[in-house]
Amino acid sequence: MAQAPLLQLSDIALTFGGDPVFDDLSLVVHPGDRVALVGRNGSGKSTLMKVMAGLAEADTGTRVVSPGVSVGYMEQDPDLSGFETLGDFAAHGLEPGEMYMVERAGAGLKFDPDRPVSSASGGERRRAALARLMADTPELMLLDEPTNHLDIEAIGWLEAELKSTRAAFVLISHDRRFLTELTRATLWIDRGQVRRQETGFGGFEAWRDKIWDEEDQSRHKLNRKIKSEARWAVEGISARRKRNMGRVRALQDLRAERAGMIRRQGTAAMDLAAGPKSGKKVIEAEGIAKAFGDVPILRGFDLKVQRGDRVAFVGPNGVGKTTLIRMLTGEIEPDAGKVSLGTNLAMAVFDQSRAKLDPNMTLWDSLTGDPDMRVSGKADQIMVRGQPKHVVGYLKEFLFDDAQARAPVRSLSGGEKARLLLAKIMARESNLLVLDEPTNDLDVETLDLLQDILGDYPGTVLLVSHDRDFIDRVATTTVAMEGDGRATIYAGGWSDYQSQKAGSDGGSVSGGAKQKNKPSKPAAGASRSAPNQLSFNEKHRLDALPKLLERLEAEIAKLEEYLSAPDLFTAEPLKFKKATEALAERQQALASAEEEWLELAEKAESGK
Repeated sequence: MAQAPLLQLSDIALTFGGDPVFDDLSLVVHPGDRVALVGRNGSGKSTLMKVMAGLAEADTGTRVVSPGVSVGYMEQDPDLSGFETLGDFAAHGLEPGEMYMVERAGAGLKFDPDRPVSSASGGERRRAALARLMADTPELMLLDEPTNHLDIEAIGWLEAELKSTRAAFVLISHDRRFLTELTRATLWIDRGQVRRQETGFGGFEAWRDKIWDEEDQSRHKLNRKIKSEARWAVEGISARRKRNMGRVRALQDLRAERAGMIRRQGTAAMDLAAGPKSGKKVIEAEGIAKAFGDVPILRGFDLKVQRGDRVAFVGPNGVGKTTLIRMLTGEIEPDAGKVSLGTNLAMAVFDQSRAKLDPNMTLWDSLTGDPDMRVSGKADQIMVRGQPKHVVGYLKEFLFDDAQARAPVRSLSGGEKARLLLAKIMARESNLLVLDEPTNDLDVETLDLLQDILGDYPGTVLLVSHDRDFIDRVATTTVAMEGDGRATIYAGGWSDYQSQKAGSDGGSVSGGAKQKNKPSKPAAGASRSAPNQLSFNEKHRLDALPKLLERLEAEIAKLEEYLSAPDLFTAEPLKFKKATEALAERQQALASAEEEWLELAEKAESGK
């Protein structure tokens, strides 16, 4: 017997400011669905998700949630007012014995439950909202950009959690790898219409391009038919002095059909103009080190970056990726060692905090007020790659309309702010491009274009990103920052780094960017093979396992205490079922961790 759908929208119509966002929209989410919700920036993805969550009311149409089904929603800007700490917000609505679920999600997502809401950053607030949703375990999860402000480790944890969940989910994300790994169906919003395909995001682009190709062919055929009928109408007047009025009305209908076709939004006209050619050596770092108090950021690190290299810096949040780039570009001094920059460098910087954008300025003033873009005596023009251009015309190249030109920057979405910052960067000539989290909030089409532009860019690129797919497509070298001042260089992108790391303890080096320090020689008398000696990763794992065992034992104790309530099974059967499943999972994880600890401890003992 077919299961009832979890959620159903029927004939939904919604209008903002006179412009329809959706019209006659219908969709169904079934149990077990894993759906990617995709579309261009501004197409209405977040709005549709709010309608699905019941937080936005459509002008017409119905929303039906099956009886007993819980729907959880994680929004981009959660409201934490009324809560003292992030943990208070994340645990809201949970039973006292269920706090372990928040602690577990907090450990995976790397947020501190004791952090006061008043001092929490936007990223910490979003992680708390995600932890709250994961702890609540609804039957349907609606996730709007959950990977924003997560580092690669946290993204991996979330990916594993969503792979193992029995809940259905609908997912908005700019992270291709995340979408490809998790989804089995795709909802595509395109010009107010929602299409569904029963394949995950991995097949989306081929499907989209096929639909667009069919659309282009239909438009071409319509144009040819209109041209033919229009020629008949003109010639028919002189030939017969009497026209077939039905045919004339059909021509008018064809023209109305063409006028009613909604043109696809184009891609931004992005381009990178290379400045003067830099020297072959762009950056050389020798023995650089940096620490903040007692916390080491980097120790004895050597790196040579040559013209044309694309170097990606990866690692957990807070490990010092941005600090390393600031040292390499000469913005801050290392505590030890030295950095020398090559000749004739022209640098452009995309910063993840969008600090170069004043939220109270208009888009117009943001461009015309930039000293590097100002045209003397021309209030409505800016300098774009050495040529004057009207400010509105340039904004249109980045998909902003006339009305937005005089709007404040704070009114823009995350994707629009990213496009505005790219517009500022791409207006100037450069030969060294520093990109700190450039992919956040950009849609798939804009990411494709940015990737192509970087591929053709003759200059050098330093990239910080948590987007694994983007790193694979762009980087020629990856610097992995692993904490405790350790940084290792690997040839290639993210996937290359992962395979090399799995195959050896040290980094593999090739290409233009090189690590000069060589691996230390084994101590005298030490066996080169040392089959029972722990590798670095194994030693790190052995050190980490006791804390994991302690955490699992604490979670099991809390679950057993929670399940010991005599009336829980009859009063809250669903919560009893979920807690029982969680207990079995923790017990299995504890047994596996104990076995792993015993094996590593025995290996360490025999290797002494």
